[in-house]
Amino acid sequence: MTGSETSPSFRLAYVPGVTPAKWVRIWNERLPDVPLTLHQVSADEAAEVLRSGTADAGFLRLPVDRTDLSAIPLYTETSVVVAPKDHLIAAFDEVSVDDLADEIMQHPLDDTLDWERPPGRPAIERPATTPDALELVAAGVGLLIVPQSLARLYHRRDLIYRTITGTPQSQVALSWREDRTTDQVEDFIGIVRGRTVNSSRGRRAAEEVQQKSSGKKDQKEQKGQKAQQGQSGGGAARGKAPAGRGPRRGTGAAAKDAGRRGRPRRRS
Repeated sequence: MTGSETSPSFRLAYVPGVTPAKWVRIWNERLPDVPLTLHQVSADEAAEVLRSGTADAGFLRLPVDRTDLSAIPLYTETSVVVAPKDHLIAAFDEVSVDDLADEIMQHPLDDTLDWERPPGRPAIERPATTPDALELVAAGVGLLIVPQSLARLYHRRDLIYRTITGTPQSQVALSWREDRTTDQVEDFIGIVRGRTVNSSRGRRAAEEVQQKSSGKKDQKEQKGQKAQQGQSGGGAARGKAPAGRGPRRGTGAAAKDAGRRGRPRRRS
């Protein structure tokens, strides 16, 4: 479905760690008449929110089933390992997966990294969420690997964060239901991709604003033209001599001359 079947507002979903503020600001500048509403959803809910129509588009983490969803990859995040402050990795700026082979690793149910096989030794139980896993790490029970944006979101002063290599990396994408590629979705795609307001897909909203302002301008110009025409028409009417009024200059003298020429002269 494309074209004009759009909602009165644009509903945007996003997963934790994604910050859509800059895109929302541009949307509000370009389409002030279409309010944008934000909905934060968990990573495992994001795709279903789009499929159900609860949101028009959303920022989620790949992979996603593209059978009925379109997705534009935007950026790839660095992964970090989280550990207590007194852990040995605090002495390093960067570690690898191999360095964690003997460590107990927390692997929450909402993990966003697409592991073929998580590193280290698995904990006895998997925590439900990333914040729950961080609580266990702070208590000295294992380590955790997360995308850097989630590490910032759930930052704790009693933990350390080190870049890690050899892990899957989280890739953030803009996604929407393929059969619901509305004009508003196209507008938001243009904003995310950095298209200017004068580009082919970002021009529509600007044109609507320009049409409104130019319509008012045209009305003013038409009124001004009518006023000018009325003034010029009245002046012409006043300046024109009425037909049939007043003698023609020279008509009487010419008649007298003709009369004299036609009379016979008297003989003296």
